[in-house]
Amino acid sequence: MIGVESMDPKTPPLVIEKVPPVISSTLNLLSLARLASLPISSSICGIEVSMDLFADNDELFAKLKEGNPGYDVIVPTNDFVERMIRANILIKLDHSKIPNFKNVDKVFQDTAFDPIRAHSMPYMWGTIGIGYRKSKVSKVPDSWSTLFESSEYSGRIAVLNSPSETIPVAMKYLGYSLNTPDPAAVKAVEDLMIKQKQHIKVFAEDNGQDLLLSGEVDLTMEYNGDIIQVQEEDDDIAYIVPKEGTLLWEDCLCIPKGAPHPENAHAFINYLLDGDAGALIADFIQYATPNGVAKAKLGDDYRNNPAIFPTDDVLRRSESSKYRGEAMQRLFDEAWTRISAA
Repeated sequence: MIGVESMDPKTPPLVIEKVPPVISSTLNLLSLARLASLPISSSICGIEVSMDLFADNDELFAKLKEGNPGYDVIVPTNDFVERMIRANILIKLDHSKIPNFKNVDKVFQDTAFDPIRAHSMPYMWGTIGIGYRKSKVSKVPDSWSTLFESSEYSGRIAVLNSPSETIPVAMKYLGYSLNTPDPAAVKAVEDLMIKQKQHIKVFAEDNGQDLLLSGEVDLTMEYNGDIIQVQEEDDDIAYIVPKEGTLLWEDCLCIPKGAPHPENAHAFINYLLDGDAGALIADFIQYATPNGVAKAKLGDDYRNNPAIFPTDDVLRRSESSKYRGEAMQRLFDEAWTRISAA
């Protein structure tokens, strides 16, 4: 048995039984910035974990497209899993080394972007919405127009600095499917954002929640769990998915080709899918877990929180992002370059 010390003094150390054997004692993890604060020590199931961070999937893809610089486990979002499979960046997982996959809810055990979960395991999922300071808004900001087409909060708005998230969400606001292959939709978003840019304080590198908490902005486009985390520090902060719907994302655990410690990588992924470990992590970072065993261990305040687990109505209005092909991705990147330079 190995005790994993919590980084949160309110949380007791976690004990995991039946730790799988490992060949060496190190693992290099490349994780999304929003998942940086894991409530566990750097020594996990006998493995010393070294973690680097990336701000968004575009940065992750850029790091790996020319070859793996030494990472064992990476955490891309669903559409980029498919992009990386097509780019031959990921190895196939050995499911015999990930027995805790049985803990995952059946709806997450097979996906269109990665059939039979050949290359990825589900880690967390959620929404992108608007975090806002209740005392600073005239009404609940229930439309993306508040961020994308209004001057009411000029200079008090943050938007995600990520074309793979912001462009699709803006497409949704404009009435397109966020997976449309129509180049005109990209141009419409470009025009919208350039016109609105004068009212946007900052295109944030996934730190909009910190800007909101510090009072530097009053509204921010952000991932749901990031806003929920700062709500615990300030009850004047709230989160909403706008009425037009949003992007549903799923963060995944993958092993890139050239991983120096593939045995450790499988052991680490299996650890994260353990029911106890999954519950501790989900409770700490406040994202929706796809792990049914972990979810059952958590309280009603987690399981029944609509900011964590969207209502059926929100799900009906929203879409998961799909891989659009390299031609469309280039349009995204070129449009974002022009938006940033405007």
